[in-house]
Amino acid sequence: MSSFPLPAAQVGTPTATPFGTTREGTPIELFTLQNAQGMRATVSTLGGTLTSLHVPDRHGHLANVVLGFDSVAGYTSDVFRHENPYFGALIGRYGNRLARGRFTLDGQAYQLPINDPPNSLHGGTVGFNRRVWAATPGTAAEGPTLTLRYHSPAGEEGYPGNLDVQVVYTLTEANALRLAYTATTDQPTVLNLTNHSYFNLHYGPGQDILGHELTLHAERYTPIDATQIPTGVLQSVAGTPFDFRQPHPIGARIGQVPGGYDHNWVLADQPRPTLALAVTVHEPTSGRTLDVYTDQPGMQCYTGNLLKGNLRGHGGVAYGPHYGLVLETQHFPDSPNHPAFPSTVLRPGEQFHSATEYRFGVRQ
Repeated sequence: MSSFPLPAAQVGTPTATPFGTTREGTPIELFTLQNAQGMRATVSTLGGTLTSLHVPDRHGHLANVVLGFDSVAGYTSDVFRHENPYFGALIGRYGNRLARGRFTLDGQAYQLPINDPPNSLHGGTVGFNRRVWAATPGTAAEGPTLTLRYHSPAGEEGYPGNLDVQVVYTLTEANALRLAYTATTDQPTVLNLTNHSYFNLHYGPGQDILGHELTLHAERYTPIDATQIPTGVLQSVAGTPFDFRQPHPIGARIGQVPGGYDHNWVLADQPRPTLALAVTVHEPTSGRTLDVYTDQPGMQCYTGNLLKGNLRGHGGVAYGPHYGLVLETQHFPDSPNHPAFPSTVLRPGEQFHSATEYRFGVRQ
């Protein structure tokens, strides 16, 4: 933990430091973004991963609030690849699940890798989370920026079309971290981009997120079958443990949900033209708050149900069950196989745009 704020001399264009090398020997860089308030974020070129995010508590003390590792070795270890929790990574081409790894587009059937049997998850066996992104640091009126780019060739992980993706991280002077996504293709394809950060606003040994208070501004959610694929129904949250329209501790009703929360909530029927408040998280001990604004129609809320304590991250903390809260702004899972869901098709001549902003604050 460090004092707050930090010297203004540390503010400016993000700086790069070596973060290690991949198993194939590719050097990975770590970029640090910091604002004048002292808040700082570190982002790795491996997977465009948000590796740490230091924000103040109610006393102005900075501490990290996301799960991650101090070097690239943590993200390439055998145990990490086996459990594959996607800590902090950019996700694509298709975030979330596609049933049986199949979809049909313009009459053409496509088969993707089955990496979450019996489905394809988060882009396949080697998704965007395991790719090395090209990084360009910069500054904007709002604060320091990091622009990440990746070219996904046609056929990668079974997806059609050459896809060019850009994601811009911006750390604003108002203590917000914004992710702005754009993408273009030369053939019709499907696309669902998101970030897979695990938030813990009271990070520390033995501190899970079950006491975090969650407010989720959604009237409906998408029920799932035994393989975690949406049934196609948009069901009211009323009278269910999925009703977070008023704040509830995450752990208050989690026992009523087999396996824990890992579901998509319906924020809107279509992508929205401007950012709207989707989620508020409050951690009473530290006083930290997180408001998530997005233009996306869905939010996958995952409560770290499958973390086993085998992974040790920052400070040597063991990441056990429910140690992090994932808030994936997205289109709905398996949308290409549900014509009534908002479309995830991207065609030549179109440009995909999306933005999500994580705004941090405190309550006294």
